[in-house]
Amino acid sequence: MTSDPRSLRVPARSRSLFNSIKFFVFCHSLLQLAQLLVSGYMKSSISTIERRYGLSSQKSGLLASFNEVGNTILIIFVSFFGSRVHRPRYIGAGALLACLASLLMGVTHFMSEPYHYTKSIIASNEKSANLCQSESSVTTSSYNQTCLKQETPAQQGIYPMLLLGQLLLGVGAVPIQPFGISYIDDYASKRNSPLYLGILLAMTSIGPAFGFITGALMLRFYVDFDKVPKEEIELDTKDLRWVGAWWLGFLVASCLLFLTALPYLFFPRNMPKEEDPEDIDPEPESKEQQQQTDTRQEPTLIQFLKSFPKIALRTLRNPIYLLVVLALVNLSALLSGLATFMAKFIEKQFSQSASFSTMMIGGVGIPMAVLGTVLGGALMRRFNLSVNGASKLCTIAILLCILTALPMLFLGCPTQNIAGVSNNSYDLLQCSSNCHCSEEAFNPVCGSDGMEFRSPCHAGCQSVETDNFSKVVKYTECRCVGGLSFALPRSCGSGCEHLLLPFVILLGLTAFIAAFSQTPSCMMILREVPPEDKSFAVGVQYMLFRVLAFMPGPVLYGSVIDTTCILWGKKCGKQTSCQYYNLERFRSRFLGLQVVFVCGGLLCYLLTIVVLRKRDRYQESDYQMVNQKISENGKEKELIT
Repeated sequence: MTSDPRSLRVPARSRSLFNSIKFFVFCHSLLQLAQLLVSGYMKSSISTIERRYGLSSQKSGLLASFNEVGNTILIIFVSFFGSRVHRPRYIGAGALLACLASLLMGVTHFMSEPYHYTKSIIASNEKSANLCQSESSVTTSSYNQTCLKQETPAQQGIYPMLLLGQLLLGVGAVPIQPFGISYIDDYASKRNSPLYLGILLAMTSIGPAFGFITGALMLRFYVDFDKVPKEEIELDTKDLRWVGAWWLGFLVASCLLFLTALPYLFFPRNMPKEEDPEDIDPEPESKEQQQQTDTRQEPTLIQFLKSFPKIALRTLRNPIYLLVVLALVNLSALLSGLATFMAKFIEKQFSQSASFSTMMIGGVGIPMAVLGTVLGGALMRRFNLSVNGASKLCTIAILLCILTALPMLFLGCPTQNIAGVSNNSYDLLQCSSNCHCSEEAFNPVCGSDGMEFRSPCHAGCQSVETDNFSKVVKYTECRCVGGLSFALPRSCGSGCEHLLLPFVILLGLTAFIAAFSQTPSCMMILREVPPEDKSFAVGVQYMLFRVLAFMPGPVLYGSVIDTTCILWGKKCGKQTSCQYYNLERFRSRFLGLQVVFVCGGLLCYLLTIVVLRKRDRYQESDYQMVNQKISENGKEKELIT
């Protein structure tokens, strides 16, 4: 009498919480949420880091994309190692490395000197700071001391440390998703595996959104709130000199990564497969034989590296695969610019705070893209679309995306009038030529005549009115200001606040429609590649994404944005971040580049439809020739008989 193996008593070890695939899915969902939160938070804080350390948009774009460097180099080896290693421990090690990277980026704040802006330079009379003086009242010694502090080795090493943190963050992320997905697929039941993987994919979309929302909350705090008493903080979030606590989110994310990494130290290398009555298990002996066969057929690392280029070239020769991947590369490049610099665009174009602009991306743009991705997959399932149908769906989605993206090019206002910067305004600074204004001064004021000046000194203001809390209410007796001759301590703004709502609506709609093509494109890739090459095809796909889109994309966008700058900041005789942009050029070049990438994706999808039609015609003609030969052979047999 033989007993059913399922009726045998399960060992105590298998009943442990760490032998449950459901608990592994729960832990891995939290880990991916924390890991992608760091990635989203970095992009939400990039413009603030740029202002804090005087970086150009090109440098900040390089910083945003630097985590892809380590990821791209090591992702190939993930395909080789597969189940050869203790996957949970490798995931935990990667999470701890990402924790260290996030901590490293946050710690740079404590190595930095306090944030200095124009009014923080000490003058002989506190109330006369930044005002028009017959003689320069700024003490040269204090100014030179500030510059010397900026030149310390620790201060010079901030940017390289941020790059190193991004590099380590990319390396730490390498084993997390691939090993997690393969581990779940190996030990989950066939019926539950798609559900578990769907949960993980949802986390990959929700994580960056949480990162942007966290950034919006953290940037409301002053960058040096731990170093400066609250009553001495004179700036507010709408001030162009405001810098939020960009570093705080990295410390929070580091703690989350550490906590979510600990469970992986206790998961076994192999766990009992999840049981399901509908799954038909093979016989134990045949399963062992199959495992032995797979072990013998596994190539060595050298064999794997030699075969990888051949498989990659064979995959890239597939025209459908290549065109769909190139279409997704265009859309990924668009996404890299949208995620990195769209918050900065909203901040400058519509005169909004950095925290509010970040909230628009995390609260509107990303959720709409997630919804579009889900509905795109639902349409694929509902209508059971073939490769031809999927290509048409993608083409229609991108066409509609262009129609919703084009109006955004015209939603904006001209650059505000800035004395000494805008055209026909250089003569206005002659009235303040005797005020000994510093070229590095940046304390924007808005004159009563609507003209903006870089500082009260450049406006020729000679006195100041303050409230009971010693905060500046307005500057008076301003030589360069017409009319009532006073100036308010703020930027005049672009005057486009009323266009923010329609712009955000179009932005969310564009993200929603463009995301429809995500799932159909992935299905086209999987269906066009031979089963034995699927894992390699997906690996090559993501490698091309990083090399052609995610790495160069932010740098390209940053370089384009830098070309629209009309006034660069200066500190200690060196160029820092941009203070004023030509808003028309900023809008046309930044959004125009988005439209170019969308059109590139559309062209690839149109070519895909053409190639599929030609292939169908060839297959139909071959089918007719075969039928004709069969019928001819049948007639010959009849004649013979």
